[in-house]
Amino acid sequence: MKEIILSIVAGMVVGLLFKLIKLPLPAPPVLPGVLGIFGVYFGGVFADYILKMLGK
Repeated sequence: MKEIILSIVAGMVVGLLFKLIKLPLPAPPVLPGVLGIFGVYFGGVFADYILKMLGK
């Protein structure tokens, strides 16, 4: 839980700093960004599953 809170705080600090120095936010649009993160995570989980199945 501590890692989640620290990541949110770090993300908020970065977003605030980027806005203060008038740079575009270093993040993709909300929905496509979230779906991309889920895709990367589930792709890794699926690859682990496939590698376990082939290794047995």
